[in-house]
This record gives sequence, structure tokens and C-alpha cells, in this order.
Amino acid sequence: MPETPTLLWYRRDLRLSDHPAWHAALERGGPVIPVFLKDEGVRMLRTAPAWRLGLGVGHLAETLAEKGSRLILRAGPAEHAISQLVEETGAGAVYWMRAYDPVSVERDTAVKAALKERGVEAESFAGHLMFEPWTVETKQGEFYKVYTPFWRAVKDRDVETPLSTPSDLAPPSEWPESDSLADWALGAGMDRGAEVVRPWVQLGEGAAQSRLGAFMSSKVEGYDDGRDIPSQDGTSNLSENLSLGEITPRQCWHAGVRAEEEGKAGAGTFLQELVWREFAYHLMWHTPRLLYDNWREEWAAFPWNEDERRSEVIAWKRGRTGMAFVDAAMREMYVTGRMHNRGRMIVASYLCKHLMCHWKIGMEWFEDCLIDWDPASNSMGWQWSAGSGPDATPYFRVFNPETQLDRFDKKRAYVNRWIAEGQKSPPDEALAYFDAIPRSWAISPDDAYPDPIVEAGEGRKRALAAYENRDF
Repeated sequence: MPETPTLLWYRRDLRLSDHPAWHAALERGGPVIPVFLKDEGVRMLRTAPAWRLGLGVGHLAETLAEKGSRLILRAGPAEHAISQLVEETGAGAVYWMRAYDPVSVERDTAVKAALKERGVEAESFAGHLMFEPWTVETKQGEFYKVYTPFWRAVKDRDVETPLSTPSDLAPPSEWPESDSLADWALGAGMDRGAEVVRPWVQLGEGAAQSRLGAFMSSKVEGYDDGRDIPSQDGTSNLSENLSLGEITPRQCWHAGVRAEEEGKAGAGTFLQELVWREFAYHLMWHTPRLLYDNWREEWAAFPWNEDERRSEVIAWKRGRTGMAFVDAAMREMYVTGRMHNRGRMIVASYLCKHLMCHWKIGMEWFEDCLIDWDPASNSMGWQWSAGSGPDATPYFRVFNPETQLDRFDKKRAYVNRWIAEGQKSPPDEALAYFDAIPRSWAISPDDAYPDPIVEAGEGRKRALAAYENRDF
């Protein structure tokens, strides 16, 4: 009797290289049927992440087809869709790469239980992280709540060597029916913004590996300083690909270790940034409230504004606060789908501290707009900036967007690249903002640039007074 097929359930692991579930399926023997579901997790995605996922799934489908395989698409609740595919194909096993957010954990637990009940092997594999969250503990057997001790605990651990790309994908002789990716319309919410952002997307594992190689060969040397200068291409830009598993953290880690061994100065800092991502997942796993509520529970009493209809919030969202650093960063996001890390800190601090708005407003807006959206990193970053999260910035650290601009964009190269108003001949990137935004905003490059909605000094004083008088 031939071996029964294995369903390989793709999620945020859109690659062939360093894919433990693929290797396990091939070792099991029998045909392998790759599957992607538009399930409850995908349906929860907001605009830009859903669009970018659709691009990634389409690219993966093309890659598999070139290698003689296919990607079967099905829509519906995961438990039902997987069960139906098992029935249609006679699959004896379902393998997938592990996820760590609470929605995915609940979904996967239910699917695994249902499969085992009917005698079908069900197995999840590590690979989205370097260190499984439950394997990193303090001497007291607790999880880490501060980054630096977490870094010390893992920095000398062995990270598994990345797996090779399978040469034979073991396709079945007959394929089940598949939905059409176009019919799913994952990018519908992007509207005209899709055309603006698309040229900035680096799609698929080939592009991700090229990004990593270019960074290690030419940029990592100056990473310590270059990563803080938003006008320079000084970062790896790999967050887009890491978020969808088009590259793995352990592939990045081993490349960073090699660079460090070669004496490249910024490699150690790059490794620490990879572990910062791990730390975000560590905290999300142990304290899922990180995603939706104040990690420091006493901050529930803090009097943040939660009304998104206020004019200050609207100005912040539209990149029209009158603070050039804030506005340039927001516009970079609308044009590229990403935002420089220094910009993320500035716009978050301005919203939460100068405007005294709840971090959830910003977190959810980023979830709408970022193509590199990651649930753990996004929520931890916003809570870090607000002061309510783990390893948070102290309440008295209020980033001044004007002095930050003088420090990190002295010649205003970043600001001039993204803000058209006031320039006689604005660059294409600055003008692209007006093509990306909703028409209903009715903003033109001929408009006057606005005065600050809250002055830097005034906002700092207001924030410090509120933080110092907090009732906890």
C-alpha cells in the first residue's frame, strides 16, 4: 500500500528553505499536499497586512508550481477546512509550523484534537522563533520580564543550523480542488494605495535572502550608527519578510554570527535586535494581554484619550501634525508600507505623550498600515513607548520631535524626501503620499504645511504633569 498523503498547512511560513514541517513530511513518505487556508486568523487581518499576505501566498504558489507542486487554497474555519481536505485526499497526517498568538494557539489546539480523534497524525514544528518561549526561564523557573537578562540567557545558546531547500516536493498524482486567490480579494482594502506601495515590496524568500546578503556584505559594518539615521538605508529591512516567514530568524542569526566572527562592527547589535523580536514573542506567549491591554495592569487607571474622532488624532493619522519628523514618518508608511524604527519611536511618543492618546489607537492604526506588521512586536513597541509595557521607556522620557530631528536628520534629507508642502520641486516619494491616501482626506501638495497642533515643549510639560500625577 502506498503511503497516505501529508497535508502541509502553510501559515506565516511562506518559504521552502529552513522549513522543518516540509522535511518531516518528506521523511514520513508519501505525497505532500501544500495547503493555505483563509481561516479565522486570516479574516482578522487588517488592510495592509492582508494585502501583503495575499502577495506572499501568490508568490509561494508560483514557486511551488515551478517545482512541480501546487498550493491548494481553501476558505473557512480551519477545523472544518482541514477535516474536509483529509476526507477528500485520504491524508494520514497534517503538519504545520507553530504559531504563538492566542488566536492561533486556540485554533491549532482545536484542529490537533479533532485530527487525533479521527486517527490522523497532527504535528506542529518550531521555526518562527529561535527559542521556544517556554524554554527560556529564570533561575526561579519564571519567564523573563526585562530584555537585558533575557538577552544574557539566550545569547550563548546554540541556534539550530538552517535546513536546506527540498529538491523533490513529492507531489500527489491527483490534486484536490482549490479556490482562486483572486476571488479572496485579500488586497481589496488597499484601494489605490496598492499601486503606490507595491514597488517597495520585496516579495518571497529569494528577495529576502538577497536582502540579508546585501545587508551583511555592505551595511552591517555601519549598523550601530546607520540604523538611527532615517535618511540612510542603514537597516536590514528584513522585518517585512520575517513577519511572513519568507526568511527565518535562525537564517538571519547564523549570518549575523558569521559577520561578527569576521569582525564586522554592527553584527552584534543586529543579533540583539533579533533577540528583541524573540523577547516580544516570549512576553506574548506568557502574557497574552500584551496584545490588547496594558501589560502593567496598574496603567488601566491612566487618563489617556481614547476618542479617535478628535482633531489631534486625525491630524496624526494623516501626517499633518506640524511636527516634521512625525509627519515624514507617517507619510513614509503610507508610501512604502514600512516606517524607519527611529520614526516609529517618535510618532508613538508624540501620540501617547504629547497628544495623551491611548497606545491602542496607534497600535491598531499601524496594524492597518504596515506590511511588516507583527502582532508581538507591534504591541510591545507601542506599550514600550507609552510606558505601560515591559521594559518600557521611563515616563519622563518624552521624545522631542524637534530635537530628535536636529540630531538624526540634520540636513532634513528625510523630511524633504517625504513632505512635499513648501518645496518648489518635491521628490516623487513625497508626491506619492497624495496618491496613496484616501481621496476623502482631500489633501493636496499645494496646501500650506500646518502649524504644530501641540508644540514640543508644551506637549512635554503636559505629559510629565499627567505621568507624575498618575494615581498608582
